[in-house]
Amino acid sequence: MTKRIIVAIDGPAGAGKSTLAKRVAARLSFIYIDTGAMYRAVALWARRTGVEWNDLQSLEQLAREAVIRLEHDGRVLLNGEDVSAAIREPEISQGASIVSAVSGVRRALVAKQQEMGEIHSAVMEGRDIGTVVFPNAEVKVFLDATPEVRAQRRVADLQGRGLPADFDEVLREMKQRDERDSTRPDSPLRQAPDATYLDSSHMDAGQVEEALLRIVRERTSNGKEVHR
Repeated sequence: MTKRIIVAIDGPAGAGKSTLAKRVAARLSFIYIDTGAMYRAVALWARRTGVEWNDLQSLEQLAREAVIRLEHDGRVLLNGEDVSAAIREPEISQGASIVSAVSGVRRALVAKQQEMGEIHSAVMEGRDIGTVVFPNAEVKVFLDATPEVRAQRRVADLQGRGLPADFDEVLREMKQRDERDSTRPDSPLRQAPDATYLDSSHMDAGQVEEALLRIVRERTSNGKEVHR
C-alpha cells in the first residue's frame, strides 16, 4: 500500500528554505507548498484593498476568502492573478511577517495547507510546519544560517531582481523579523523536538539539497512506496 510523505522544512527568513524545498520536491516528484507565499499573498491583498495589517478581523476574513494556487512552475496565483513578483517586494515581506502573527489568519491558511498535504506527497516549508501544520510529518528539518549569511543572501536575491538593497538595513529588518517570528504567541518559530537541525551557513544550494535527500532516505526507507 502506498503512503503519502510530508517533508517539513522550518527555519528563519533567508535560510534558503524556498530554494531547498523547490529543488528537493523536483528530485522526489513531490509537490512544493510555499506556505510563506500564502501569507505574503494575504499581506498583498490587504495592502491593495486598504486593510491595515493590524486589523485582525478583516485580515482573517481575507485569509478565509483568498483563493491561493501554488503552481508547479513556481507561480503564485491570488484570486486568479499571478502575483509571484508582487509578493516578493520588501514591504510585502515585512507585512507577511506581521500578518502571519494573526491567529485567525494562521488558522485559515493552516487549514488550506493541511488540505493540500492530504492529497499529495509534498515538500512544505515555513515557520511552523513540523510543529503545527504537520506535527506527524515523516521528515522534519530545521534549516538555519547565521543572520549575516541570511542577510547577504537576501541582498543578492533583491539585487538580482533589480531591486535596491542595503546590507545593514536588510540585516536589521531580518533580526526584527526573527524576533517577531520567534516570540509571537501563536505558532512561534521553533525547532520541533524530532527535527534534524541543518546549518546552511557554509553550504551551497547543491550541498544542502544532498544533505536533505540523505535525511529523507533515512526517514522513509529510501523513499520506497511513496504515493505522489
